[in-house]
Amino acid sequence: MTGFLSLQGKRALITGGTQGAGAATVALFRDLGAQVLTTARNRPETLPEAMFVAADLSTVHGCDRVARAVQDRMGGVDVLVHMLGGSTAPGGGFAALGEAEWQAELNLNLMPAVRLDRALLPGMVAQRAGVVVHVTSIQRLMPLPAATTAYAAAKAALSVYSKSLSKEVAPAGLRVLRVAPGWIATAASLRLAGRLADDHGQPWRHPAGPPLDPGGDCKPDRLPRLGPRQQHHRDGTCDRRGHGADGLRAGGPPCDASCRRRHGQRPHHA
Repeated sequence: MTGFLSLQGKRALITGGTQGAGAATVALFRDLGAQVLTTARNRPETLPEAMFVAADLSTVHGCDRVARAVQDRMGGVDVLVHMLGGSTAPGGGFAALGEAEWQAELNLNLMPAVRLDRALLPGMVAQRAGVVVHVTSIQRLMPLPAATTAYAAAKAALSVYSKSLSKEVAPAGLRVLRVAPGWIATAASLRLAGRLADDHGQPWRHPAGPPLDPGGDCKPDRLPRLGPRQQHHRDGTCDRRGHGADGLRAGGPPCDASCRRRHGQRPHHA
């Protein structure tokens, strides 16, 4: 990946970067040459102190602390990745969710992005460059009513907020992106699956039926990265007519169904 993509010289803040998908994202950005700052409540011993800010981002004070650290240590930010998220709400459907549970889910899954964006985007706008990534969830469209209604609603709100922010700051040269992952076998998601199974007195199984095998699931170190077909669009070798500009003659990757979705046309070759 480092052969065609570099973040050398870029300053990146990645929230929730000490475990699971967040830690994998921190590792990837470091491999690509970015100056990375990440945050969580506690620093793992393997993470250098210079890269870490201890803060509770579910609070206004915690977000303010991180925003100040970004300015003090890096002088601003070029890439902001909101990885933080999760759910501690009890099972039992809507009736089990009181004011405290709803507020906790919003404070963890929506408000950190809102608060950090509000603090850091003015600097991006001033430099007329920057990228913001909001990690939402497939549950924004496919909630689990018995257990994750509040989490799913918070992620749906994050998705709408992200879209609105994108439309607002795009004229200033900023990109705001949404990523909606499905199941990733992190420690947190495995604990959630186990808790849901216990709450319902059921064996721990995939929806499809077979027992859950973490070895066969998507793991953080298998998170999607740009491959030849994605780079095919990124570097301009696709001429946007549904086939590669250099095509088969020069060995360029042919377009497939992704081209049809991207360009609204049928691919010219398989």
